[in-house]
Amino acid sequence: MKIDILSLFPQYFTGPFETSIIKRAIEKKIVKIRNIDIRDFSIDKHKKVDDKPYGGGEGMVMRVEPVCKAIRSVKKENSYLIYLTPQGKKFDYKKAKILAKKNHLIFLCGHYEGIDERAVEEVDEEISIGDYVLTNGCLAAIVVIDATLRFVKGVLGNQLSAEKDTYYNAVFKGPQYTRPFEFEDKKVPKILISGNHSKIAEYKYKKGVEKTKKIRPDLYKKHKLKKEKI
Repeated sequence: MKIDILSLFPQYFTGPFETSIIKRAIEKKIVKIRNIDIRDFSIDKHKKVDDKPYGGGEGMVMRVEPVCKAIRSVKKENSYLIYLTPQGKKFDYKKAKILAKKNHLIFLCGHYEGIDERAVEEVDEEISIGDYVLTNGCLAAIVVIDATLRFVKGVLGNQLSAEKDTYYNAVFKGPQYTRPFEFEDKKVPKILISGNHSKIAEYKYKKGVEKTKKIRPDLYKKHKLKKEKI
């Protein structure tokens, strides 16, 4: 998979993509990530990329020329362009699985108060990671990329990990424990060291469902409906 990220702060992505799982995916050539600086496409001698919006409003808006030039510098026939914005469709694991099948993803990161609508018209989809506003779209791009790459074959050591994640099954995982067996008078539940794998699975599932019902009743409802259909 090829990924191009268009933003005003390419350095924002240095840390997240140079460590752990994504770093290994890059080294294995499973994914190629490029950071494109939108300022490089500014027609202003001072590399200015923003301006006051017509009709008034608070803050500045990214200008259409540099954004469109940046997009067109990387967009090909098989590319899929995503604009990270609070006004987009909320991102979830289903969307991550869909995006994981694309050959070339382009992420357009918003800054300031947004982007000139004429540039937005060039995108294929607008995505939001939640009902809140960030200082820019870079962090949102990192979240979407990380979640998406989990579904790309070869990225995870065990691909079943992605398929067993909480939101894939609409229920939280059961509690996890490791050594020591006892810590500050708190012991690991004995069932987990019983060796009875079916009982262990049953215990973890039950605890996961209990937590889901308590913390995310909306998710619990989806899980219940899913079970009823089986």
